[in-house]
This record gives sequence, C-alpha cells and structure tokens, in this order.
Amino acid sequence: MAPSHALRCCKRALNWIPVLFINLVVGWSYYAYVVELCVFSYLVIFHIFLTMFIWSYWKTIWSKPAGPSKAFALPRAEKELYEREERAETQQEILKKVARNLPVYTRTAGRAIRYCDNCQVIKPDRCHHCSTCEMCVLKMDHHCPWVNNCVGFSNYKYFVLFLAYASLYCVVICATVIQYFIKFWTKQLPDTHAKFHILFLFFVAALFFISILSLLGYHLWLVGKNRTTIEAFRAPVFANGPDKNGFSLGFSRNVAEVFGDQAKYWFFPVFSSLGDGHSFVTRLVHIDPEQANSVLQQNGKRQVFLFGVFFLFFFYLLTFTPSVVHAICLISF
Repeated sequence: MAPSHALRCCKRALNWIPVLFINLVVGWSYYAYVVELCVFSYLVIFHIFLTMFIWSYWKTIWSKPAGPSKAFALPRAEKELYEREERAETQQEILKKVARNLPVYTRTAGRAIRYCDNCQVIKPDRCHHCSTCEMCVLKMDHHCPWVNNCVGFSNYKYFVLFLAYASLYCVVICATVIQYFIKFWTKQLPDTHAKFHILFLFFVAALFFISILSLLGYHLWLVGKNRTTIEAFRAPVFANGPDKNGFSLGFSRNVAEVFGDQAKYWFFPVFSSLGDGHSFVTRLVHIDPEQANSVLQQNGKRQVFLFGVFFLFFFYLLTFTPSVVHAICLISF
C-alpha cells in the first residue's frame, strides 16, 4: 500500500510540470515585455489580454470536473443483483430496468447500457471515465496535460476562452514587439541586455500563436457542431445506430450549450453553459416527444444573430489587433 501511495503522489506531482512550464513562460514574457521593453503606450492593452488569459486559464485548471449525480448509481438491491450475476445478458436487463427512469439515450457499440464498473454508475449521455482523474466526467472532451485537468461540462467554456485569449495575447506581443525585433535584427538599435529577451519573446509568441490558433479553430468547429473531441473520433451510438451529429441542434443552439444564451457572459470565464451535464437534447426530437418541448422553447433566430456576432468579433480581434496596435504606435511616436 505504501509504495503504491508514494507512486500515486509522484505521478500527481509530475502532472503539474506542464502547468508549471506554462506559468514560467508567461511569467518570463511579462518580465521581458513590461520590464525590458517597457513601452508605456502598450501596457494597457497588454494587461487587458494578459488578465483575461490568466483568468480563463486558472478557471480551466481549478474547476473541478463534474461527475454523475447519485441518481445514476444503482440502487442497493439492483447493485447486489448485478454483482452476483455472471451472465452479461441478465446484467444488461438489470441496467435497462434502472435506466428506464433516467435520461439516457446513448449506448455502447454493442447497443448495451453504458455502465462504469469503476465508478459503479450508469453513464449519462456524453459522460466518460477518465483514468487520470479516476472518475466519470460529464460531457468529457479530453484530459488536457497543459491544465492538469479534465476538460468537460464544468470548464469547457473556460478552456475555449483560454485558447482564444492566449491567441490574442500572443498577437498583441508579436504586433508590438516586431518593430523592435526588426530594429535589433538590422542593428538600428544598440546591443543591450534586453536584445535577447525581445528577440526570443517574438519567436516564442509567434510559435505559441501558430500552435494555439489551430487548436482554437478545431474547438470552435466542435462547438459549432456540438461535438466533443471524443465524439469527433468515435460517433455516439443511439438506438438507431451511430450518429456523429446526434447532439447537433443547429449552429446557434449548439453554441448556446457552451456559452449560454446571455451575450453579456460570453467573453468572461464565468459559468453560463446551459443544462446540468446529465441530459442533452438530441436532433432526433421529431421522433422523441419527451425531448421536443425543451427544443421548441428556444428562440433560434435571435441566437443565430448573436452568435454570429460573437464569432465575428473574435476573428476580428485576431485579424485586426495588429492594425490597432500599429495605430497606437503611430500616436505614441
């Protein structure tokens, strides 16, 4: 027991190395930009994006993954029957009996009820067991080593905002440092101890921007399709078979599930996702009267416009932030 416990503690400590690395890079970038470069006209916009980046990053890290409620655990009598039973068919009958009262629509590839033997719960739709976190996670997307946490229902919005603000943070650095980078490179400015920091800062920001932007684009696509990373690689199975678009309700409603239906919360890492993570409306509502009402209650036209504005604003920032910063440069010099 003692060696196993020690190994587990070591593993947990090692899992924080990627997070420590990110924090060291951000801390160094702050020193290089604010102390070494120290151009006051840039500091306001720099600190705005830095604050939003750190806020969303730490919310992603410290938001505890949401697990299934007690309603998805087997009652004591059924649990004892399930554990005593050796035949898989009979075990499935026990699970089906319990699942009748639960909002569960997905199945395994063999059309069986999805049950976690580790957590001893019937898995809600889109819920998966994470071996690293050692728990079932609601609407699990993936386990991210860079945040040392599972990305799922409780923090997926924070994760997407973290990627967005990290990209914008890198854009601001590249756009404001590039003129000094060129001057140092062409020897228009004297060599100082700040030269290394400025040159390296530009390269690091550009490298991170390219890496993060591709990941951000992928997750924005997933949001628009109402898929998780797991579902993108393995389509969820319903009673009528696998359906990769099974949870897609149209672009506006898909985005609303992650960012909420109130625009004032979209850009802030505060929880505004819709639902409870246990049940999800499927696109088969026209043959599923139990789910139809929850879809009809949403006003699709208004949300199409608002979410169109939301994504256009993000891409506008990514595209035109360098131009805005350049205008600030012209005013300040």
